[in-house]
Formats: sequence, C-alpha cells, structure tokens
Amino acid sequence: MDFKSMKYYLYWLYCQFELITCSYLMEPWEKLLFYTFNITMLVMISYTAYLFIPVHVSTAFQFFLHLLGNQHENAVSIVK
Repeated sequence: MDFKSMKYYLYWLYCQFELITCSYLMEPWEKLLFYTFNITMLVMISYTAYLFIPVHVSTAFQFFLHLLGNQHENAVSIVK
C-alpha cells in the first residue's frame, strides 16, 4: 500500500467519523470542544483500564484457583 492511498483512506475514515458524529455541522470552536472532550474521556478510560483491569484479572484468577482447590499458601508459616 502506498502513501497516497493510505492518506486517502485516512481522510475517508475521518469523513466517516464526521458523518457518524454529525460534527461536520459544528462550528470550529464547537468541534474543538467536542474533540477535546472525547479525547480526554478516551485517555481517562484507557488509563483507568490500564490500572484496574490487571488487578481484577489477577483477583478473578486467584478466585477460580481457590474454587478448583489450589489453596494459596500464606507467607507466614506456623511454627509448633
């Protein structure tokens, strides 16, 4: 794929995005607010997913291991 067709494809995707969101009807300052809000929300959701999804997956994995009978050993051993 050459650079020119890639440029046209990205432009086509941008036009599709504007049609779907109806942002082609907005004034430039409205577009700026709209895109700023959307990008901010996307970054916040991505950051939250990066922080919390691994923790939840790890907790779920340990829960299912516990259900299957594999007990998690304690770090402190009991001396009799």
